[in-house]
Amino acid sequence: MSRDLAQRVLQGERRALARALSLVENDAPEGEALLEALFPHTGRAHLVGFTGPPGVGKSTLVARLARYFRREAPSPRTVGILAVDPTSPFTGGALLGDRIRMRDLAGDPGVFIRSMASRGAVGGLARNTAAAAQVLDAAGFDLVFIETVGAGQAEVEIARLAHTVVVVQAPGLGDEIQALKAGILEIADILVVNKADRPGAQQLARTLENWLGRRTPKGEGPDDASPASASNTPWIPPVLLVTATQGEGIPQIAQSLKEHAAHLKRTGAWQERERRRFESELRERVLLTFWRRWETRAKQLGLSQLLERILKREISPQRAAETLLRQMWSDQETKG
Repeated sequence: MSRDLAQRVLQGERRALARALSLVENDAPEGEALLEALFPHTGRAHLVGFTGPPGVGKSTLVARLARYFRREAPSPRTVGILAVDPTSPFTGGALLGDRIRMRDLAGDPGVFIRSMASRGAVGGLARNTAAAAQVLDAAGFDLVFIETVGAGQAEVEIARLAHTVVVVQAPGLGDEIQALKAGILEIADILVVNKADRPGAQQLARTLENWLGRRTPKGEGPDDASPASASNTPWIPPVLLVTATQGEGIPQIAQSLKEHAAHLKRTGAWQERERRRFESELRERVLLTFWRRWETRAKQLGLSQLLERILKREISPQRAAETLLRQMWSDQETKG
C-alpha cells in the first residue's frame, strides 16, 4: 500500500498527500515505509520557518506570503504550509485554527495547508514536523512554510529544521526586550516587524537594527546556530517593516527569502544546514526508538516495584535508573 500511496504523492494527488501526512503524523507503521519510499525524492524544497510570540500575526503573514508567491510573484511558486497549533494539556485537543485563518487560499492547487497539533512537544514544533516537511518536499512543493506554535520565547527548534528562519515581532506587545534576552532573535535570518502601521513600529525596527549592529554577523560567530562556515561573507539579517493585513512589505520578504536561499547555496551553508537537520532528526529517532523499547522492557524488569521503592525512599531515582539500564544492557549482551 505504501508504494502505491508514495507514487500518488509524487504525482501530486491531494487526497493521497493528506493521507500520507496523517500516517506520518500518527506514527503509523505504514508512515515509516512511506517516508522510506519518498526520501530519495526530497531535497528540492526551500524550508522556511516562521516564529515569534503570540499575537504578532504569523498566520496572516504566512497566508499573505503564500498568496504573493501564487498570484503576484513574477515567477509563481507552489507552497506547502505546516501550521503547528498548541495541544490542550487538559483535553488533549487542538483548535487547528490556521486553516480557518488561511481559508482564502482554499481551492488553489498550488497551495496545501496542514495544521498539526503539538501534542506536548516543546520548542514550537510537533514531533513529526520534520517528517511532514519531507512529505511536502517529495510532493514537489517549491516552498514549505512552517509556522511554530508561538507559545513563548523558547521556540528555537525551528532553526534545526528550516533553511531560513523568519522571526516576527510586533510593536506594543511588551516582548521586545524579552526576545533579546531569551535569544530567539539569534536564530533569525530575516527579522520582520509586523503591524508597521501601529505606533512604536519604527522604534522597534531601530532597536532591532541597533542590536544587529552590536552582534557578530551570522557566519562569523563560533557559537552561531546557523553557521555559513564555507564563506567569508556573512549574512546580515534584514529588518523589514510589514503590515501583513494590507499586504504591505510582502514583496520585500519574498525577495529576502530568494536572496537568503541564493546566499546559502553560494556559500555552501545550504548543505551545512541539511547536515544539521538530518543529524538532529537522526538523534530524535534513535532516542524515540530506544524509549519505546525501554518502556516495554522496563515493565518486565520490575519498573513498578522500583517505583514503590523510590516512594519509600529505599532507593533514589538515579540509582533505580542505573539498575534498569544495567539490566537492559546485560540482556542485550546475553542476546548478542
